[in-house]
Amino acid sequence: MKSIEEDESMRLDKQRIVVTGAFGTLGAAVVRAALDAGAEVAAIDRAPVPANLGAAHGFGGVDMADTAAAKHAIDAAAEALGGLDALVNIAGAFRWETLADGDPETWDLLYRINLRTAVAASKAALAHLPDGRGRIVNIGANSALKAGAGVGAYTASKAGVMRFTESLAEELKPRGITVNALLPSVIDTPPNRADMPDADFDRWVKPEQLAGVIVFLLSGASSAITGALIPVIGRV
Repeated sequence: MKSIEEDESMRLDKQRIVVTGAFGTLGAAVVRAALDAGAEVAAIDRAPVPANLGAAHGFGGVDMADTAAAKHAIDAAAEALGGLDALVNIAGAFRWETLADGDPETWDLLYRINLRTAVAASKAALAHLPDGRGRIVNIGANSALKAGAGVGAYTASKAGVMRFTESLAEELKPRGITVNALLPSVIDTPPNRADMPDADFDRWVKPEQLAGVIVFLLSGASSAITGALIPVIGRV
C-alpha cells in the first residue's frame, strides 16, 4: 500500500488548511499528516502553541466558540497561509456523567466545545473557502448514533455536529464546497488509556488512521463526497 507521501491522489500540495483543536492528540496527528501530504497548515487551539509544531503556523489561546475570536483566528490563519482551501474542526471535549449525579452545565459546556466551535469556525471560513474545491471536515462520534448511560451531554453535542454537517453540506452544494464528518469510536489517546486501563487498546481507532481518512476527504479524490457521516471505528 502506498503511503500518503507516495500516493498522488492523496496529495495536498499547495492546499492551505486550518485545523482547530490542533494541539491535542488527534489534532496533532492531522497536522502531521497534512504537512506530510504537502499542505500548508495553520494550527489553532485554546492551549498555548507547543514547541514541536513543526512547519505549521501556530495560533494558541483562541476560544473558537467565541464568534469574534474564531473570525479573528481564521482571518489571521488565512493571511498567514495566503488564502484558505480547507477547514478541519477537531476542537472538542468529552465528559461522562449521569443526569442524576451530573450538572446540567455540562450540557452547555459540551455544546459550546463540540458544536459551537465547529459552527463559529465554519462561518468564519466561508468568506475564504474557494468555490469548486473548498473542504470542511468535522468530527462527530459513532456513539451519537445510539447513546448510552452517562454520555447524554456528549452524544447530544456530537449529534448536533452530525446534523450541522448535513445541513451545511446542502447549503454549500451550489458553491461546490464539500462538508463531511467522521464518526470515530474510542480513539487511542493517552487520556482514554488512563481512563480505561483494562481495555484492549489494539481494537481502538488510532489517531493516524483518522488522520488518513481526513487527508482523503481534503484531497481531490473525494470531490464527489459531501454530507457524509463516515464511521471510523477500528474493531470496537
